[in-house]
Amino acid sequence: MRRIVDATLDGAGPAAAPPPTPSSPGPGAAAPGAAVPTPGAAGATPAAGRVAIAIGADHGGWQLKDAIGRVLGEAGYAITDCGTNGPEAVDYPDIAHAVARLVGDGSCRWGIIVDGAGIGSCMVANKVPGVRAALCHDLSSARNSREHNHANVLTLGARFIGEGLAIEIVRAWLGTDWVPGRHADRVEKITDVERRYMKPTGEGRPG
Repeated sequence: MRRIVDATLDGAGPAAAPPPTPSSPGPGAAAPGAAVPTPGAAGATPAAGRVAIAIGADHGGWQLKDAIGRVLGEAGYAITDCGTNGPEAVDYPDIAHAVARLVGDGSCRWGIIVDGAGIGSCMVANKVPGVRAALCHDLSSARNSREHNHANVLTLGARFIGEGLAIEIVRAWLGTDWVPGRHADRVEKITDVERRYMKPTGEGRPG
């Protein structure tokens, strides 16, 4: 898996190396040439079957977001850009919600959000059911968030990391498999907490 992602993000392009598949249920790397999600699968665009990633940023992170989007697009991913695309001030909760919603409803396999610190966007994204967002500033935390926590949204702080490191973090995050085992029960407990506070239709919040 890491070898495939490294090749594609280094500019080999989709013809030379396909984008990574969704996480496999084990620690082993995906075999070279492994198929991308089939058309119609969660997180795949119907037309091409490419792995879909939603990206977004506020005015503090739009340039880094655009750089990440270019690299991922060249690697063969289907990119949904939720904005913003300029220096005019916007509210990060709006952008973070737009990205997280696409991951939560299955429209996109993964999401990447950039703001000044990455903290606020992570908080917002984690309010969306089905989203497990992780703020990462280094390669170790990026890998850990995938292996242990099954993260499906990555948030980055543009004020704290440069473009080069950000691309390396994205590479590490996308190239790391979810390793269930003992972690599966703990991630399920995260989901259970989420369920306990979801407001049932027409009812009050459970006590």
